[in-house]
Amino acid sequence: MSVSRKRPTLGMVLYTAGVGCLGFYFTFAAVQGDFGVFRRVQASAEKEVLTRERDGLRLEVARMENLTHRMSDDYLDLDLLDERARDVLGLIRSDEIVIH
Repeated sequence: MSVSRKRPTLGMVLYTAGVGCLGFYFTFAAVQGDFGVFRRVQASAEKEVLTRERDGLRLEVARMENLTHRMSDDYLDLDLLDERARDVLGLIRSDEIVIH
């Protein structure tokens, strides 16, 4: 008794190759596509950077609001006014000595 081996038909070879190509395509798209793993990691890193920048800007806005309030008509901080006048106008008191 001899066992006869059948070669796979051309259709089966093409089917297997097609399924393999589709599998490769979808795997590649899942990793490197527009909505893939690498893009997700990149977006997460960008989110962290933007979150830190936003928090820094919030601190800056709070500082500026504090300075604005301290220079308002309702509340005038004379030390801040003196500091700003010295900085902006280059003023000094008569009893001070300037060293460059």
